[in-house]
Amino acid sequence: MNIFTKGLIKENPVLVLTLGMCASLATTTSVINGIGMGLSTTVVLICSNAVIAALRKIIPSKVRIASYIVVIAAFVTIVEMLINAFLPSLASSLGVFIPLIVVNCIILARAEAFASKNSIFASVLDGAGMGIGFTLALVLIASVREIIGVGTWCGFKIMSSGYQPATAFILPAGAFLTFGIILAVKNLIESGKEKKND
Repeated sequence: MNIFTKGLIKENPVLVLTLGMCASLATTTSVINGIGMGLSTTVVLICSNAVIAALRKIIPSKVRIASYIVVIAAFVTIVEMLINAFLPSLASSLGVFIPLIVVNCIILARAEAFASKNSIFASVLDGAGMGIGFTLALVLIASVREIIGVGTWCGFKIMSSGYQPATAFILPAGAFLTFGIILAVKNLIESGKEKKND
């Protein structure tokens, strides 16, 4: 369980390791986009980790990064085709960020740091934990941006009719502002816990 849970909190790819920030900030204009991007990345993480762990003793060390990218690209292509076939509106709103999962440093980092050194089962758990942690972070960022910037959550209106949306939150600057506020709150909570422990 420790392998799975570390990606949720202790080593959350977005909120702790700050990896994959381009996709994290660009695709979180709505909760639906955040969920779509997060789940797509999770599927690629789990599948690529499993394959890389299975082939770790076969792949020559000189070409390991190139081999990892080929494996990751294959799964990204499959995920992209499935999204285009079954969720065309999500595909059009996420645009180029689905194919860019290939070069997402979260996936490459997990392949190099974990899957290439561990068993298939442990690598699948690691991929699932990191992917779900990534998805939760995207949903958190997207929730703040969508509620404040549009007045909706998952497309459903939740603010009163008199609410004036702060549209800056759905713009790129709003993504950085939201991310900064979330990190500041997280750091305040962690420093409070440390003071209690001392």
